[in-house]
Amino acid sequence: MRWRGRRGSQNLEDRRGSGIARKAGGSGIGVLVLALVAIYFGVDPSVILNQGGSMLGGSGGDSAPYQPTAEEDRLADFVSVVLADTEDTWNKLFERLGGRYQEPKLVLFSGSVSSACGLGQAAMGPFYCPADQKAYIDLSFYRDLKSRYQAPGDFAQAYVIAHEIGHHVQNLLGISAKVQQAKQRLSKAEANALSVKLELQADCLSGVWAHDADRTRQLLESGDIEEALNAASAIGDDRLQQQTRGYVIPETFTHGTSAQRVFWFKTGLKEGEIDACNTFDAKRS
Repeated sequence: MRWRGRRGSQNLEDRRGSGIARKAGGSGIGVLVLALVAIYFGVDPSVILNQGGSMLGGSGGDSAPYQPTAEEDRLADFVSVVLADTEDTWNKLFERLGGRYQEPKLVLFSGSVSSACGLGQAAMGPFYCPADQKAYIDLSFYRDLKSRYQAPGDFAQAYVIAHEIGHHVQNLLGISAKVQQAKQRLSKAEANALSVKLELQADCLSGVWAHDADRTRQLLESGDIEEALNAASAIGDDRLQQQTRGYVIPETFTHGTSAQRVFWFKTGLKEGEIDACNTFDAKRS
């Protein structure tokens, strides 16, 4: 991926080292709040519950200042450039639609972070909060992406950012609010199915960005698309459940299967248009 030497975004918010202080044996209410936040973002709440509700990370008043490694600084620069490139794409596409793109903030954090949607933790992975229009990522996720999910490569990392920005696009278009409202009237399985469609659309929108980045700014190099497709496949619900449980439960899927995530990223990449990403009416989704 040809990202070095390109402009970085002014919308990067670095909160690394300023996380929530640790609280021994969190209260029952705190645990429930964390679990609800996890469910909202489509994350297995057991990740939070199994930790006893403790507030992770953060630097106390007597802690040493946070010192990022050289690799973390490189990743922060990379994230800034990718964020800036998504701004180039979505500003142009929204203008073409006769609208105005409101650029989101992207927050770098370490361990845990406070958002308008509640407390976010590194174990939840990257997430987007529609209430404050900010995306959040702990850079340690990229280590997991490479080692745990076997999805290395800088464009795999870029795909993760583009997916979260896809959620911001959904928020601006009013799609997210409609989905959340509809889910309140549905059964758990039906609500999960709607969440899958929302996530697959974000995958498609990340493909729309990749299409534009390659066609107009020649950002992609040989092998980049394969990296993104590998990442999309690696974090499919079916693959993750098979790895962790040894079996899959389709009605609990919240993000889509590996095949679905690959299909919709490729659809956005090929078409390069928002209209191609209607996962809600498509038979394939």
